[in-house]
Amino acid sequence: MAKQVKLSARARTQIGGTVANKLKSQGLIPAVIYGGKEGSLPLQVGARDINNVLAHALGENILVELEIENAGKVTNRMALIQEVQHATLTGGVVHVDFHAVNMDEDLHTTVPLEPRGEPAGVKSAGGILEQMLRALEIQCLPKDLPEVLYIDVSGLNIGDSIHVRDIPLPAGVKTSEDADLTVFLVAAPAVAEVVAPPAATAPAAQPEVIKEKKEEPAAEKKTGSEKK
Repeated sequence: MAKQVKLSARARTQIGGTVANKLKSQGLIPAVIYGGKEGSLPLQVGARDINNVLAHALGENILVELEIENAGKVTNRMALIQEVQHATLTGGVVHVDFHAVNMDEDLHTTVPLEPRGEPAGVKSAGGILEQMLRALEIQCLPKDLPEVLYIDVSGLNIGDSIHVRDIPLPAGVKTSEDADLTVFLVAAPAVAEVVAPPAATAPAAQPEVIKEKKEEPAAEKKTGSEKK
């Protein structure tokens, strides 16, 4: 079941960037709760309190009992932490959205899927575990909401897979996802391609140089009469 925690909050009447900066300087975070019969309501929560809640959560589904102080009165509202906005540079929480829930009505949400164990095909044959589906759409009452669904993959060999229909769902939880969707599979290890070395090539033939034949020197002409 999803972690259920109590969190103090106070209604606020002012909104906007200037107000958010002022709250931050006071150790507070702007928030809002929407949905339910009461409608939307801007809130402020303690930065330390919300950070502590997020730090101890296993998954994304956190069920919160908000104790809201408004005009001197305190009311309790059950809600899910729907969205947490973080600062781009520091990563600190800058805003939180709460979604009001009714404990007697089904929730429609998603829950993360996490593998457990080392597949036999990975351990003994060097296979690769691939996760095709990261979260599962589910419906359940808030009291039955799981934080994470853990799936045992230790029995998977090369070529084996787990589908949505194979996921053991907790009591009270159901899904409308396609039963044939693959969640995990163990693929064969990648085979490194052996590249043959390039064939040795004979050195390029050098063009034959034909030397011009030198003309033999002509016989010297005799000058004068040859003596007898």
